[in-house]
Amino acid sequence: MTDYDFTLEFQVRDYECDMQGVVNNAVYQNYLEHTRHEFIKQLGLDFAELTRQQVNLVVVRAELDYKRPLRSGDRFRVATRLERISKMRFAFFQDIYRHPDEELVLQAKVIGTALNERGRPKLPKQIEEALSR
Repeated sequence: MTDYDFTLEFQVRDYECDMQGVVNNAVYQNYLEHTRHEFIKQLGLDFAELTRQQVNLVVVRAELDYKRPLRSGDRFRVATRLERISKMRFAFFQDIYRHPDEELVLQAKVIGTALNERGRPKLPKQIEEALSR
């Protein structure tokens, strides 16, 4: 996948690594989530403000395929593409590439929706607009 909507760069910190000296598998979820939040901001949406309006963006499924490990000090980027997959759901397709060799480290598909104040799926106008870009 090479057609991305947003990319964010990171560097692995020592404390993110496990006893084998590689990034712990759970840490990748943090990288992916931080990138999604920054992407949402870039779309003009404020995650905290949406929550105050009782619009809760939630993950309903995450699929992660680990290809290669990252190690302390590695620089990498998370590339993201947003796509509507049904009337009430959207997917973030996210890939992690190590710098400078651009080796694929991880591929993810994270499916989300928005819930209203009653906990029912409802995509508000501002989310609909973001998905139609």
